[in-house]
Amino acid sequence: MRFGLDVSQHQLGWDEILERTRFAESSGFDGAWVFDHFKPLYGDRKGPCFEGWTLLAALAAATERIRLGALVTGVTYRHPSVLAAEAVTVDHVSNGRLELGMGAAWFEQEHRELGIDFPRPGERVRRLDEAVQVMTLLMTGDDVSFKGRHYRLRGASYNPKPVQHPHPPIWIGGGGERKMLPLAARRADVWHGFGDVERLLRKSSLVDREARKAGRDPASIGRSTSLSLSEPWDEVRRRLDLLGEGGFDYFTVSWPSEGKARLDEFVSDVMPHYASA
Repeated sequence: MRFGLDVSQHQLGWDEILERTRFAESSGFDGAWVFDHFKPLYGDRKGPCFEGWTLLAALAAATERIRLGALVTGVTYRHPSVLAAEAVTVDHVSNGRLELGMGAAWFEQEHRELGIDFPRPGERVRRLDEAVQVMTLLMTGDDVSFKGRHYRLRGASYNPKPVQHPHPPIWIGGGGERKMLPLAARRADVWHGFGDVERLLRKSSLVDREARKAGRDPASIGRSTSLSLSEPWDEVRRRLDLLGEGGFDYFTVSWPSEGKARLDEFVSDVMPHYASA
């Protein structure tokens, strides 16, 4: 079982973001995660919120071991060819420590305020499906072409190729049962889901079913979800036990509202009993 730390960059300056990430690295977390938004999700809506991918590049240069990613990158914010170049750059700066998280985007207010198009849900999912294909082609081949409904490549190449072969692990976050879970089953190396234990286990079984339909081994798709430390420790352990038994092998720990002391307690008293050797 692996653990990542959500460093929650909204409302924070660079020094504290770096401090949280280095704390995660020194404390044995497998990964540190930022989010992909341009304004805070809570608190002062006019507060600071650094852009996720340039932040990942900075963190990559300032750390040594910990894996890094955005959970998850909204497909609406960047053309996938641009994102592929950014991802390869971060993969090189980090010497192969990037996790490539992707999602269909959801924060409509942010899009409206910043003048970014916000298509209907079905189109966003289709864009995500095409984007993953475009990025995979650019990260693994040369003179590649793709003709989709939303994106196209014409004899395109991007170099260098990633440090990680064939490309950084692709995480797809989402829970829609008609479109997002089948997409994750087709394209993802890791599916990141949300919700209570019962819902997550049910949706994970749907990912299994859709993976078989797509000709993939369900065991080849990692399962990830979030972990709140604000519940009593018995409840935290219960979630880990039940989801671990159900095949979830990665938990993204939210920075607790109770402060770092609560996180320190998790690191010393809970994480060692579950963390992979």
